[in-house]
Amino acid sequence: MEQADTEQALSFEAAMEKLEAIVSRLESGDVPLETAIELFQEGMKLSQLCGSKLEQVERKIEMLIETEQGLQRKPFTPGQED
Repeated sequence: MEQADTEQALSFEAAMEKLEAIVSRLESGDVPLETAIELFQEGMKLSQLCGSKLEQVERKIEMLIETEQGLQRKPFTPGQED
């Protein structure tokens, strides 16, 4: 299995945990420059993966609103309350 396949198979939560671990290592400052660059690159990939997964979920979320004509599908917008 290639690394890209492995990253796509990660859940959002697992990707976030890996990203948080990378950030902690980088913030510690005790990482050699080459390792820091590799960690940064991996962190950017994980960040993009998380962003992509969030976009997929946002597209799937819909609210059903009861109207006079029946149920109407409406895209979910955060912070909207009825």
